[in-house]
Amino acid sequence: MTTPTRQARISVVGAGPAGLTCARILQRHGIAVTVHDRDPGRDARDQGGTLDLRAGDGQLALREAGLLDEFLRLCRPEGQEMRVLGTDGELRARIVPAEDELFKPEIDRGQLRDLLLDSLSPGTVRWGRALTHVGGPADGPRTLHFADGTVVETDLVIGADGAFSRVRPAVSPAVPRYTGVSFTEAWFHDVEDRHTELSALVGPGSATGADGQRALWGQRSSGDHIRVYIIRRVPADWITAAGLRPGDTAGIRAHLLDEFAGWSPHLRQMISDNDGPYLDRPIFALGVPHAWEHNPTVTLLGDAAHLMPPLGVGVNLAMLDAAELALALAGSATVDEAVRAYEDTMLPRSTETAKLLEGRAEDLLSDDLPPEFGDDHGA
Repeated sequence: MTTPTRQARISVVGAGPAGLTCARILQRHGIAVTVHDRDPGRDARDQGGTLDLRAGDGQLALREAGLLDEFLRLCRPEGQEMRVLGTDGELRARIVPAEDELFKPEIDRGQLRDLLLDSLSPGTVRWGRALTHVGGPADGPRTLHFADGTVVETDLVIGADGAFSRVRPAVSPAVPRYTGVSFTEAWFHDVEDRHTELSALVGPGSATGADGQRALWGQRSSGDHIRVYIIRRVPADWITAAGLRPGDTAGIRAHLLDEFAGWSPHLRQMISDNDGPYLDRPIFALGVPHAWEHNPTVTLLGDAAHLMPPLGVGVNLAMLDAAELALALAGSATVDEAVRAYEDTMLPRSTETAKLLEGRAEDLLSDDLPPEFGDDHGA
């Protein structure tokens, strides 16, 4: 079925940065769109830590969304500072951004999501819509089946629903695979008063240390918060394999402190002094290359299309995908034509990037200085 773009019923599944960016740009071009998200509301859960949005992709997408100036008022250029520490706690290298540096300033995920949500027409996002599967014939119309029994008919499904996408099976049998590396997330609040040593250690941006087998990465968020990611090469079920349970904060803390026993006490406070429980985040990735036969009624963007290790490209590529798909829809006579044009650009680009990052979750554990430090370590 060839559906004229301006008459199409367009459904985005997933109200993350990519899905919302796509919806915003479509609305700017006068194209109707509905976003479905499984969360019961915009404040249903913590949205995660901080993101760097790069000038060549994430910021480009916000420019197309008409939101770049608002982003620049909210972002934290000082968050671009990076520190590399030895396991003894001593500073090995440091990058301090220039006063006017805006190549990849930081913004909290929650702030970015609110910026995008507030830019949409009222009622665009339908909350409490947990997708179970996509039905209907390949040439449309498609049906979205939700856990609450709701069924929605649509002409184009845009899967922006992340790593374990429920839209992806409509075009691809691929499933994410565990990389062998896991993040354990710890939170610290009121850091200027309650975690002063950690605040000084991390600084205004991020600080990391690694020994080749494990790593600690502290990252400042707005509102006087720091998130720490405890990174290790472990089985995906390491908590239960150690005889622990996810809610056993004291047991997990003791286990982690034992693993980092040889590290400086200054760095070990990233493990020992957190506020509240730990959150386990095993790192998954899709096989490379990941592509699918063109379908005129379903497409994917972001992690649903090209899930990669978290090495600084994910949200930026996802938002670039979103902008390019929305612009293709705005500039094409039919949905089929637009989806084909988008995928002809997105799939080769994502494959090239994914090949560069394939197997590189291990880089998160490396004690080599990251390449961005170059020969001048700036310490």
